Amino acid sequence: MNSLSSILKYAPFQFNKIKKEKFFKNFQKKLTNYHFKKCNKYSKVLNLLKYKKNSEYKIFELPFLPVGLFKKYNLISVAKEDIVRTMTSSGTSGNETSKIYLDKENSKMQIKVLTKIINSFIGHKRLPLLIIDSKNTVKNNKIFSARSAAIHGFSIFGSNITYALNDDMSLNIKEINKFCEKYKETNCLIFGFTFIIWKYFHRNLLKINRKYNFKNGTILHGGGWKKMQDEKVSNNDFKKYLKKNIAVKNIFNYYGMVEQAGSIFIECREGFLHCSIYSDIIIRDKKFMKCKFNEYGFIQLLSLLPTSYPGHNVLSEDVGKIVGEDDCKCGRLGKYFIVKGRVKNSETRGCSDV
Repeated sequence: MNSLSSILKYAPFQFNKIKKEKFFKNFQKKLTNYHFKKCNKYSKVLNLLKYKKNSEYKIFELPFLPVGLFKKYNLISVAKEDIVRTMTSSGTSGNETSKIYLDKENSKMQIKVLTKIINSFIGHKRLPLLIIDSKNTVKNNKIFSARSAAIHGFSIFGSNITYALNDDMSLNIKEINKFCEKYKETNCLIFGFTFIIWKYFHRNLLKINRKYNFKNGTILHGGGWKKMQDEKVSNNDFKKYLKKNIAVKNIFNYYGMVEQAGSIFIECREGFLHCSIYSDIIIRDKKFMKCKFNEYGFIQLLSLLPTSYPGHNVLSEDVGKIVGEDDCKCGRLGKYFIVKGRVKNSETRGCSDV
């Protein structure tokens, strides 16, 4: 599955609807047939769904997997000896975690695509990076949680990397002070899981009545929204309080899942998440029919990256809506959308029974 490298030369938000549909459907069909051939458990599901590999399908007609299947089964499309990295989901609320298996080729492609997407937002220069987490989170180099995988992935955009938290998740005030003093007049990047930033950074700064001025800084954050939802903290609340306490210039939320690492969706200045040319989104109602724009439903995510496992077309446990396509005021082409939150008691029933 090396054909994806042919479109790496294009900018991630360069294609309009017509141009993107031309190649995206072909890539998705190839990936579906590839995993149908290579992954025994995946082929069993598709046989139950009466999938015909030689039939013509529209993109929204191609079979998808409920994300919960990655918690129940080891879905692999390459030889086990070729697996170089295992990634696990966060497993909130005591749930089982998804396990995603990467070979060298898939791991490299994830990094290449992530780099192109992030660079389109922050530029190509590596920036001083403050990670709102502890070094202890990234110790294991073969098994990655969603958090540790994100830290490893985003670290490639940073220089002079500093961890803001100690191993017990308390504030490392000495290192934060040093970082702020050194880079208060220059562009810098602050990265972390949303809930970690909120609970262990923002709240602890409030407790000690400490504020910082990162007037040229950019916060890039994602994940942990289930816990934020439980605490009734919205995306706007998060931005308002963080800007008040550390005077940061930009705050960009990103949305993604470990099952499709690399092909993330980043929030633009207008407050919308954007599909790149490597990813797509479909919204489905309770009967799994395709929704129209501005109708809320289950979020289905499609990616061109997963080759070592069949994660290219999955139904998430999140609810959202597509707002528009090719006409966002930020200037990026492609679909743009918002995420409302996690389905309550989330396990999408119906298709998961397959």
